[in-house]
Amino acid sequence: MSILIDENTRVLVQGATGRDGSFHTGRMIEDGTMIVAGVTPGKGGTEVKGVPVFNSVSEAKGATEADASVIFVPAGFASAAIKEASDAGMPLIICITEGVPVLDMVEIYHLVHSRGQVLVGPNCPGLISPGKCKIGIMPTPIHKQGNIGVISRSGTLTYEVVHALTLGGLGQSTCIGVGGDPIIGTGYIDLLERFEADNDTAAVVIIGEIGGDAEERAAEYIKERMKTPVVSFISGRSAPKGKRMGHAGAIISGGMGTAEAKVAAFEAAGVPVAETPGEIPGLVFKRLQG
Repeated sequence: MSILIDENTRVLVQGATGRDGSFHTGRMIEDGTMIVAGVTPGKGGTEVKGVPVFNSVSEAKGATEADASVIFVPAGFASAAIKEASDAGMPLIICITEGVPVLDMVEIYHLVHSRGQVLVGPNCPGLISPGKCKIGIMPTPIHKQGNIGVISRSGTLTYEVVHALTLGGLGQSTCIGVGGDPIIGTGYIDLLERFEADNDTAAVVIIGEIGGDAEERAAEYIKERMKTPVVSFISGRSAPKGKRMGHAGAIISGGMGTAEAKVAAFEAAGVPVAETPGEIPGLVFKRLQG
């Protein structure tokens, strides 16, 4: 199995006729994703990569029965695009765009959650269930179908860890980049709950980073609720004090959100923490062996 997506997921692309949207529409099709529609206001009736383009999400959803939307639009229009997908009743929305204003996300977060919808991102690489479906920009060749779930705040670290897992013979059930912004649609705990309920996910890898308390809260959830073994990695251990790092969410304030605090929280929950990404496959094997 997998979580959130599978081989039957029908995907529409908002911003499909733009440079990034067009390129990644083509790549997702090549990777086996069922792209059923593109959406660009004013370009309805055209095609991109052989896919019909519609003027609105509602029109596209009605014509194609799409059940997931991926957003490739500039930051200034991203929140409106998410809202349009939500208003159209899209159950799964993935926003790749970075630079979405935080105040916009405050409103969007509560809107999609009040409707029972799932938003992944913004500022994320998307998600992939190898051999079934890819929505976003993850490089398919490094993935392998299997039973290890992966959740990450970092896009490039996701790729490094997944590549290490694949080389180690550990395929993945679903890999999800949740995004590195202060406010994101879906966090660790919701995804851990989904992986825990997935009989075909044997273990989960969490890739965290400095800033916020999402990892600490995830550790508490794992300790209290999960039977599925979890392995973790925290980036930013060598970050200089007082220096702002890459992600908007990588903010340490008042001693909270440090790498040390996150490592301690995971270790207290019985979750081994790798020193380097290359150690993760070995730790996963140990957890699987009991």
